[in-house]
Amino acid sequence: MQVNAFAATPFSQKLQTPFLKHHISVLQINLGKICNLACSHCHVEASPHRTEELTPDICQQLLEIIHRFPQISTVDLTGGAPEMLYGFRSLIQAAREQSKEAIVRSNLTIYFEKGYEDIPEFCANHQVRIVASLPCYLEDNVDKMRGKGVFDLSIQALQWLNRLGYGNDPNLILDLVYNPQLPTSNKFSLAPNQQGLQVAYKDYLRSHFGIVFNNLFTITNLPIGRSKFHLQHRKLEDEYLHFLESHYNPETLAHVMCRNQLSVDYQGNIYDCDFNQMERLTARSPNGEVLTVAKILEIGDLDVIQEIQTADYCYGCTAGSGSSCGGALL
Repeated sequence: MQVNAFAATPFSQKLQTPFLKHHISVLQINLGKICNLACSHCHVEASPHRTEELTPDICQQLLEIIHRFPQISTVDLTGGAPEMLYGFRSLIQAAREQSKEAIVRSNLTIYFEKGYEDIPEFCANHQVRIVASLPCYLEDNVDKMRGKGVFDLSIQALQWLNRLGYGNDPNLILDLVYNPQLPTSNKFSLAPNQQGLQVAYKDYLRSHFGIVFNNLFTITNLPIGRSKFHLQHRKLEDEYLHFLESHYNPETLAHVMCRNQLSVDYQGNIYDCDFNQMERLTARSPNGEVLTVAKILEIGDLDVIQEIQTADYCYGCTAGSGSSCGGALL
């Protein structure tokens, strides 16, 4: 029998103690998979050809969650392109009415699609924190990952946001997200030092385009969605997981985003994080019951989950300095 030299140790075996949920403070909602782009690294596999999106019934349940639970400090909207999807505006408005931070994870190019031209002003008016994907500050690298012309549109969008006060006004936070290029060989690497890369981004974007922003987040590509297909096509998936495991850092465990977050899909199912959501690894109650938004409302408690569901791709969040929706953890 052939032994796989690159088989990763199951992540659950790395944990010395039960991997417990903390007090929930973040509600992250994936509004669906419709997007105007089809990026090569997208773990959601979003595209213009997808049809999945939030329904009015699930949206109403989420609005009730936002109003009923003051412990939620942040409502974080993602997709797809969340700006395109049902419920985007009403969920933002509800969050802000309850004085919660509202985050939208934007691809920036959506601002130039017909019907969405008012999104920057809408976000500014509601003091929405924008976390924008810009996987490199060089045009060629961005267009390779996200499509021809995306870099130019992203630069125009960032300049637009700057004109509205984003990056300067302390109430209008603009963050950028770096993703490494997908590997084409086994010469893998983790994301560069976040602080050092932030300096490089800020210097380049300011000197070349007059753009300012607040923070840069470095996020590791996990072997999920299109990133997984890319690795499988090149027979690199097992070796990549082994690489991530070899950089496992237990100090990241206290800070990973799944600790204090509920991730909700467009059907109202609940997960510990967005990555588990894409792999359909649902969150469960202590008695093993699969959780939904409707069940949480029935129970009346956001903190019903005790133990976090894990899988081997969790090595991506715990390698090196760690990785989360808020960038490096250490």
